[in-house]
Amino acid sequence: MTETQESQEKGQLRRRTVLAAGGVAVTAVGVGGAFAVSASAQEEAREDTCYTLTSELVEGPYYIDADKIRQDVTEDEEGIPLALTLKVIDAETCKPLRDAAVDIWHCNALGVYSGYEAMGSGGGGGGPAPSGTPTQTPTGTPTGAPPSGGPGGGGGGHQEPTDDERYLRGTWRTDKHGHVTFRTVFPGWYQGRCVHIHVKVHVDGTWTDAGYEGGHTCHTGQLFFAEKAVLLTEDVEPYSTNTTTRTTLDEDTIYPGNGHAGGLLYLKYDKKHIARGVRAHLTLGVAPDETNDGS
Repeated sequence: MTETQESQEKGQLRRRTVLAAGGVAVTAVGVGGAFAVSASAQEEAREDTCYTLTSELVEGPYYIDADKIRQDVTEDEEGIPLALTLKVIDAETCKPLRDAAVDIWHCNALGVYSGYEAMGSGGGGGGPAPSGTPTQTPTGTPTGAPPSGGPGGGGGGHQEPTDDERYLRGTWRTDKHGHVTFRTVFPGWYQGRCVHIHVKVHVDGTWTDAGYEGGHTCHTGQLFFAEKAVLLTEDVEPYSTNTTTRTTLDEDTIYPGNGHAGGLLYLKYDKKHIARGVRAHLTLGVAPDETNDGS
């Protein structure tokens, strides 16, 4: 093996080196209830296994730069309590990233994004929801009032906010283990997209009394939910009042279809009583020296 081939092989191995999702399980009790954090031996064991870099995906049109430094983003939104724990690691070294700023944002149970309520359910989600499994990226012209660059909530073309609401949005700091936990509600759905949460990771900035300043965005992704969990939410209020045709995970044109590496969350919940709460976790393997702003 030549020196060049050996260098390339090592580079490829480093690129595939990421900790498995794991670490923290969070128990949710009741709407707006208490959350307790614990770690299971099985999940801790997963952290000893490295396997892949988390997929970079589009930012979507509804991002608002960090102006709510908080872990509980629920405000007064109704829905199934969701405790979301993310672990951020350097994909090359597998070491946790401390003091990174993590943003999350998502729609409410009825598919509406705060800051964009005038857009309605998904803001014109890129035309009718697909009726079958797509084989390629749609090329037709959307029939709604979508942002430029792709389907509602998924494509590019940032839109200016239409209001001052900021529910279901927030930014928080990773601890020394790379963990960050948010308290929110299970997202709903809107035209043209499956159920998802947007996420960004910022590094090399400075935490001040005002929040997080400077640095750069090293990861932009989306977090997805297994169909069996989403199906259970359809019978729970207020999700049951959402009349928008739901796009499934397999039909979604943004989900890369590569499981946990693509943002598919690990979920825990009572299958007979999902309304009691859902806990979700995932490890995000990022390249801290790169800029991935989702554009």
